[in-house]
Amino acid sequence: MATYLVGDIHGCERTLDALLTQVGFAPDKDTLYSVGDLVARGPDSLGVLRYFYQLGDAAQVVLGNHDLHLLAVAHGIKPVKAKDNTQPILDAPDREHLLGWLSQQPLLMDVSAPDGGFLLTHAGVSPQWDKKTAIACAREVEAILRSDDQRWLLENMYADSPDQWDPTLTGLDRYRYIINSFTRMRFCFPDGRLDMQCKLPPNQAEDSGLLPWFEVPARQPLDQSVVFGHWAALNGTIQPKLYGLDTGCVWGGKLTLLRWEDKACFTLAADNSAT
Repeated sequence: MATYLVGDIHGCERTLDALLTQVGFAPDKDTLYSVGDLVARGPDSLGVLRYFYQLGDAAQVVLGNHDLHLLAVAHGIKPVKAKDNTQPILDAPDREHLLGWLSQQPLLMDVSAPDGGFLLTHAGVSPQWDKKTAIACAREVEAILRSDDQRWLLENMYADSPDQWDPTLTGLDRYRYIINSFTRMRFCFPDGRLDMQCKLPPNQAEDSGLLPWFEVPARQPLDQSVVFGHWAALNGTIQPKLYGLDTGCVWGGKLTLLRWEDKACFTLAADNSAT
């Protein structure tokens, strides 16, 4: 039995299939965890969604910003963009099953393992949150996404503010901060405020005064490893208790797979030819 964690797939179904074949992934005994952004930009987002849906309990997924955006598009809140290559999902006969399944996925997972396990999320964990707060915040938003208020939340989630956590935040301000932290965050100001604009590699942002969220000096201790994706410009990063798995597959990079038990990494160059 092995636990595999995969970086941002973005519809790169062929690369995913080849990489899982390479490591001998067996759904009857292994588990595959995804950091989110299953869809958008790559050649076969429909194929990726169907694959994870059909894996059942052998697949565990957290929501990424592109996954949430797909749900908003499906509701008619945002227009379909040709560059996202998600129209086949919207036209598929099983779209309601796939999108319903997607909307049930969490923003954060706390995965147990003999070595302490890991927190799995798309972009990261706000440096202003301890573990208890992060889990509670994730569950708040997940409950709305799984309710009749899903459309309302998706329609109102698009904003860059507030940028500072305050436990007294309520309503949409609170939910936007939570969504942005889990699905869009990259850089923060030294005081922990979120910056939603800069997408550069950290070494190119040194003069801006910004820091990667995981380098904020007063970051709350989580006492647990964090596995995340979202930030292709990092080109993957592995530090003590920190595993960034986005290596830009959809941008012509590679797809990265981490086997948790021995921390072995496997990569494969992108195959984004049309399906």
